[in-house]
Amino acid sequence: MSGRSTLPLGFAEALDLPLSVDLRTAARAFDICPATAYKLIRLGAFPCPVLRVGGRYRIPTAYLLRTLGIEERPVYAVPLEDDPAPAARPHDVHVRALEIPE
Repeated sequence: MSGRSTLPLGFAEALDLPLSVDLRTAARAFDICPATAYKLIRLGAFPCPVLRVGGRYRIPTAYLLRTLGIEERPVYAVPLEDDPAPAARPHDVHVRALEIPE
């Protein structure tokens, strides 16, 4: 039986994360169960930097996205309502990229 209780983090959901996330959210992003994430932290092998804040772990979203291979973060990932030039297809999305700092 898998320790996962939710689906892996989707691309659109990943781009809508706050500045840092809890360990369970980071585990979802890597599609691993939280127990495995805790074990990797204890072994010093978690795939990105982890902060200990009080009794909890926090993972900076910029590091999480970079580890996942997402180097640019869209400013908005939903269709623009006021766009004077509509997209060629209704499901097209306009995205402006914002570089994640090193």
